[in-house]
Amino acid sequence: MCGFVGIVSNNEKFMNDQPLEKMMEIITHRGPDDSGVFKDKYAKFGFRRLSIVDLEGGHQPMKYFQERYTIIFNGEIYNAPELRNQLIESNEAHFDSHSDTEVILALYHYYKEKCVDYLKGMFSFLIWDIEEKHLFGARDPFGIKPLFYRKLRYNTIVFASEKKSLFCLHDPAYVDGEAAFHYLTFQYIPEPHTATSEIEKLPPGHVVTWEPNNPLQISSYWQPEFSPKEEKTNFLSRILLAPFRKRKLLKEKENMLTSIQETLMDSVERHMRSDVPVGAFLSGGIDSSAIVAMARKLHPSLNTFTAEFDRIGYSEGDVAEETARALDVNHNRVKISVEQVMNEFPTIVWHMDEPVADPAAIPLYFVAKEASRHVKVVLSGEGADELFGGYNIYREPHSLRMFNHIPTPVKKMLKLIAHRFPNGVKGRDFFLRGCTQLENRFVGNAKIFSDVQKEKILIPGSPEWKTDRIVQQLYKNTTKYDDVTKMQYIDIHTWLRGDILVKADKMTMAHSLELRVPFLDRDVFDIASRIPSYGKVHKNQTKVWLREALEEVVPAHVLHRKKLGFPVPIRHWLKDEMYDWARNWILQSETDHLFHKINCLQLLEDHRLGKYDASRKIWTILTYMIWHYQYMEDHSHQHQNNSHQSNII
Repeated sequence: MCGFVGIVSNNEKFMNDQPLEKMMEIITHRGPDDSGVFKDKYAKFGFRRLSIVDLEGGHQPMKYFQERYTIIFNGEIYNAPELRNQLIESNEAHFDSHSDTEVILALYHYYKEKCVDYLKGMFSFLIWDIEEKHLFGARDPFGIKPLFYRKLRYNTIVFASEKKSLFCLHDPAYVDGEAAFHYLTFQYIPEPHTATSEIEKLPPGHVVTWEPNNPLQISSYWQPEFSPKEEKTNFLSRILLAPFRKRKLLKEKENMLTSIQETLMDSVERHMRSDVPVGAFLSGGIDSSAIVAMARKLHPSLNTFTAEFDRIGYSEGDVAEETARALDVNHNRVKISVEQVMNEFPTIVWHMDEPVADPAAIPLYFVAKEASRHVKVVLSGEGADELFGGYNIYREPHSLRMFNHIPTPVKKMLKLIAHRFPNGVKGRDFFLRGCTQLENRFVGNAKIFSDVQKEKILIPGSPEWKTDRIVQQLYKNTTKYDDVTKMQYIDIHTWLRGDILVKADKMTMAHSLELRVPFLDRDVFDIASRIPSYGKVHKNQTKVWLREALEEVVPAHVLHRKKLGFPVPIRHWLKDEMYDWARNWILQSETDHLFHKINCLQLLEDHRLGKYDASRKIWTILTYMIWHYQYMEDHSHQHQNNSHQSNII
């Protein structure tokens, strides 16, 4: 796991004027073990290394084939040993190291842009071909590793593993108003856009190419597609063929459960490959417990880590402790105080690069800090919910199925009637959701502000800014899916890459810790994509078949436990200990051109008085304001004593 910056340009002088060393220095936390630089007439690369595999031979930028190719690479290729052997046998390839970095270079030499089809892992990389004067880059299929870029003059493109490196450039960056609008809906800014209009992300599963006389080109090499095996039969055939149908379905299910367990075990084994100690995060849920149970078989002295808060109902520490005892692993618990959160939250936002208002980033930051004292690599359960149907919201189509039989005109009338009832009236929201098509009510796992609510918070922008625009194009690709699969598809393209994986990468790399996610493996996805909707959710349960597949792996007290996640007591804090802290941030933030501050303060006051729970809305506003303070306001003098935050403006 590492960090890099790269610059390509038609103009050598303009390229060399860019502050490469400063851009590298600001991401030292991503790679404290080593650094390196490459320069030629059209390209300039800088690299920071966190040594995980081939500790002696993995120096970057790395060259290959008589120094024709140079690469900078962030991530891990888990099937690198197999690929190396295949390249030697099929192509008589030569290797000078055991590094997965060199495997990527050899693949590119022999297969060019098709090299990405062979890779199993997490990655973002850039390869410069000095002979062809051709840049090739790629990002992994799920977006586990980030890659930001910015276009400048003279056909100059600047790339970076973290956006903060691009704030070091001489050209200023400006707040994107539409991005702020969408942020208030999602609590993050949907890719490929960022909070600043000049900087974008390379989408997951995409490659990028550039040549001195040609503009940047971006294209897709992989997209997630579901193919759930739903049986379509009429009523009569189901009655007549019931005995045969039941046996067939049971056999298919048994085969699928076996495939789930075996494929996941294979993925965990690959993700355990390392030349440094590996640990795992352990919560009270099935995802992390399954990863730990499988990893424990391969590494009996496994270290596990859990974060918790000292408040009833906001801790999974006891459940995680029970799981750790059942699995016989070395368990470590981290308790977090509200004072620690207030002190560290600006640093958390700084490391996040972008405003991401998921409170779960807080325990992740502190548990990563503790884990980094023991290991350099941790396994985690991200991705299981999106692939196997783990979110409680995915049960909604089942609870609303009665509305499928109500004629559209009647639903329109019921919706009008429901709108007339005051907020909080029992049944109001049920009828509103049931009478609204999925495409018009579900925009992803989080929906903080509605477009109407934003009018009180955000300074008016363009009337063309609509939340629906973000997801409607995605829904066009889901016409053949059932509603549960549609929701998964939306979350994989928004929530997973914009929230879950961002905080996973940034909160662990803040402490020079590599996080690996065995569920987000293309082989695992291939199995999960074929599970029918009834194998994902039913009335009272999520991840139905995953739970059944793991019955012999996961301790019984975890198997059917209700999903809790990483709960954070911001609802209580913002009423009490954090009230003054939050109010001061709102008052001092130089965001009057973006927010109606008087309404933001009123929202905080209403929450304090207990009129309603506005904690997620307040947290979303606060996170953006602190991000704006860190990156868009000239407060660099306040960070001179913090090596992570030195003069980023």
